[in-house]
Amino acid sequence: MQYPETDIDIKKGKEKAGKVVASVRDLKKSFGDREVLKGINLDLHESENLVILGRSGTGKSVLIKCMVGLIRPDSGNINVLGKDVLSLNAKELNTLRLQIGFSFQGSALYDSMTVRENLEFPLKRNLGIFDRAKLNELVTTALEDVGLANTINMMPAELSGGMKKRVGIARTLILKPKIMLYDEPTSGLDPITSMEINDLILSVREKYKTSSIIITHDISSAKHTSDRIVALIDGINKLEGTFEELKQATDPELEPFFKY
Repeated sequence: MQYPETDIDIKKGKEKAGKVVASVRDLKKSFGDREVLKGINLDLHESENLVILGRSGTGKSVLIKCMVGLIRPDSGNINVLGKDVLSLNAKELNTLRLQIGFSFQGSALYDSMTVRENLEFPLKRNLGIFDRAKLNELVTTALEDVGLANTINMMPAELSGGMKKRVGIARTLILKPKIMLYDEPTSGLDPITSMEINDLILSVREKYKTSSIIITHDISSAKHTSDRIVALIDGINKLEGTFEELKQATDPELEPFFKY
């Protein structure tokens, strides 16, 4: 499937956005009587950092879980890297997921494994790499890229919250994904550590040439990392634009985000 080129400007770098690498059309999802997603439409462009901004409980995490097939929507269409996600069988879905990095809110590290073993796990399981020299090279590089090479033999319990986030990102990057999905990357972190994670998100884009969706209710993170922001309000993508464009919007549901 060929994606169209677009004329949307990416804020950082002032260069035009590339092709669409993921799209969602009229996506709806309810849990019982509660409507969470009421017809979401969005596009993610090549090399873009797209922030999905919204209050807790507005369906931001549900959206990206639908995009990777972890939750099945009630209706709508999802296309990721040229694949119709909702039509894929289990094997095809797993193949697609290897190209998508998912940074979970809680880091999702295995507590019984060292940092090295956590990073080796996807290499062995998904790529069948068991050569010790190759494993060492890949693990060391991934940790160096998140600034934590010295943690390689530590246990998750020995890491701070920010360090766990970084190691979780390293474990995702080790498979060289084309798309990164960050779920509340600064949640529970102090302002200084949050800024370090924001800087890391930008660094990852530069080093790995990723396209990223960043789910957050943290307006500082949205400002620092975004090329474009989609405001998810009451189950729909109500507004979108750059940080400054949304800041200047008069919508009363957005105003609380910008009072800081």
